[in-house]
Amino acid sequence: MIEKVLAGAMLAVCVVMLLRLCLGFRARLRFDDAMRSIARLPMLAVHRVRANRGAAEAIRRAKATDGDWQGNVYTPKSFNKRPRKPH
Repeated sequence: MIEKVLAGAMLAVCVVMLLRLCLGFRARLRFDDAMRSIARLPMLAVHRVRANRGAAEAIRRAKATDGDWQGNVYTPKSFNKRPRKPH
């Protein structure tokens, strides 16, 4: 069963590559751009998920009440501690 699926996928790839060879120069460029954008879609989805997660984390941290706000600057309570002397 898996052999038939792989053979069918390889046949489809070969047909697409053959059709690409039959295209003119400008049409080949447009085809290549379309294939690149299709190949980029999964990575764009990953970036979107990471960006949403980062934004949600930033909003969660901004809502924290265990610090001081001076205008739009948030200072956590842990920043109020004096630094230890290195010597």
